[in-house]
Amino acid sequence: MIEQFINFIIRPPRAEYDPDQYLWEKEFTLAGRTYQRQDLELKNSRGYTLQCSHYLPSPLPEDISLPCVIYCHGNSGCRADANEAAVILLPSNISVFTLDFSGSGLSDGDHVSLGWHEKDDLKMVVSYLRSNKQVSRIGLWGRSMGAVTSLLYGAEDPSIAGMVLDSAFSNLYGLMMELADVYKIRLPKFTVKMAVQYMRRVIEKKAKFDIMNLNCLLVARKTFIPVLFGHGNDDQFIQPHHSDLISESYAGDKNIIKFDGDHNSSRPQFFYDSVSLFFYNVLRPPHIPRARKLDRYFDLGDLKIGSAVNESLLYGIISSLQSATIDAASSSSAPPSNSNSNTAPVRELIPKVAAVAAPESMIREELMRGNYVTGHDEPPDMKDEPNDLAEDYYSYTSSTRESWGRCSSLVCSDEESYPDYRDDDNCSEAFATPLGSLREMSADPKEEENSQKKKKKGERSTKKHKSDRFEKWESLSRKLRLCILKGSVNRRPKRS
Repeated sequence: MIEQFINFIIRPPRAEYDPDQYLWEKEFTLAGRTYQRQDLELKNSRGYTLQCSHYLPSPLPEDISLPCVIYCHGNSGCRADANEAAVILLPSNISVFTLDFSGSGLSDGDHVSLGWHEKDDLKMVVSYLRSNKQVSRIGLWGRSMGAVTSLLYGAEDPSIAGMVLDSAFSNLYGLMMELADVYKIRLPKFTVKMAVQYMRRVIEKKAKFDIMNLNCLLVARKTFIPVLFGHGNDDQFIQPHHSDLISESYAGDKNIIKFDGDHNSSRPQFFYDSVSLFFYNVLRPPHIPRARKLDRYFDLGDLKIGSAVNESLLYGIISSLQSATIDAASSSSAPPSNSNSNTAPVRELIPKVAAVAAPESMIREELMRGNYVTGHDEPPDMKDEPNDLAEDYYSYTSSTRESWGRCSSLVCSDEESYPDYRDDDNCSEAFATPLGSLREMSADPKEEENSQKKKKKGERSTKKHKSDRFEKWESLSRKLRLCILKGSVNRRPKRS
C-alpha cells in the first residue's frame, strides 16, 4: 500500500498521445483568424528532452512582439491540457506556450516531482522565450502540480508579468497527511507519520527531491508578482483551504476565485473570463489589425458592399442623391434628365453620382460665386476630420473597436463589430476646403472694406439657399452611408 502511494505521487499514470490528434492542428482558424502550432524540443538541465508547442498567429508580422502565457499542466497531465488556454488567450493577441514536463507526456524522464524539478523545466522554457524577439511579456498559468511549479519559479524570477494558480497545494507534507484521512487509512496518527517519513526517504532516493522542501507558504511571502488564485469548492484531493493559506501569505497583488467543481472538473466560463481579463491587464497585448475578407462581397463600382444590403433601397437612395447633387451643383431649376431608368443596375449609377456629386467641385464653385462662407452653418462632414482607419482589436472578454474610415473605400467583414452608428459618426471622407485663398485679400483698404460689405450682404441673401442645398445633400449622403454600414456589419455579441 505504501508503494502504491509513492507511485501515485512520483510516478502517476503517464499520458501517451498523438500530438496531431489531441493538440490543435498545425494551422487552424479561431474567431475569424488563422493560427499555427509550432512544435519544438528543448533540453533541460538534467539532459532530458522536453516536447513543447507554441501557439501563435499565422502569419505574425515581423515588427510586432506578442506577450506569451506558459501553460503548466498538472499531475498525470500533458500539453494537450493547454487547448482551452489557447481558445481563451489567442483571440486577445496573447500567444500560448505549453510543454510536457520531464516524466510526463512524451518528454524524457521516469518520475515527476510535483513542482520541484518542473520549475527547472519551466526555467528553460522562459529562457528560450526570452531569446525570441517576437515575445514580449511572459505570464504563467498552472493547474495543480503546474500551479505549484509556477509559484516556485515565480519566487525566483520577478520579471514574470502575472500568474494564474489553479488548485495549488500549500505544502506537500501536509497534503500527504490529509490524503491519509481522505482515503480513510485506518492507522494511528503516529503510524501515519512514520509511514510518511519512510516515503520521504524512498522518494528522495528515486525522484531526487525532498518532500519537506515543497512548501509554497515559504515562497509566497517573498513573491510580488500579480496573481489570480482559483479553486473548486468540492475539491477533495487538494482542498480549497490550501489556496486560502497561500493567498493569506502572498506578498503581492492577489485575488481568489472559488467555483463549483472538484479537482478535475471543467472550469466554469466566468473563471475563464476572469483569467482572460487578468492576463489582458498584466500583459497588455498589442492591437493587431484584423484581415478583411472580400470573398462575400460583390462589386458596386468603387464600393465594396456586403451582400446583405437591399439593392432596391440602395438604388432609390443613389437616385435621390444623384438628383439632389445635380440640383446642388447647378443654379438651373431645370429637372434632371431621366436617362437612368429604373432598370439601370446600381453599379452603373455609382460612377455617375460620383461624377456629379464631387464635393470638391461643388465647394470650389460656391467659393468662386462667393456663396460659401466659413463659420456659418458649415456642414459637419465638410470640416477637417481624421480619415484613417483605426486598428481593430478583438478580446475574448471585451472588444473596444471603432471605425473611422472613408465611405468610398468602406469594407466591413462579417466578423467585425461596430458600436451603434449615430448621425454624427465619422464615417465619411473628410475633404479639406481651400480656405487659404479666402485669407488672401486685396492690399487696398478701400477694396477690402467694399469686399467686406458685399460679402455680408451676399451672406444674408444666400445663407438660407446654401444651407437648404447642403442640408439636402448631406441628408441623402448620410442615408447612403448608414444603408451600407447597417447592411454589412454584424453587431458585437453581448458578454455572457
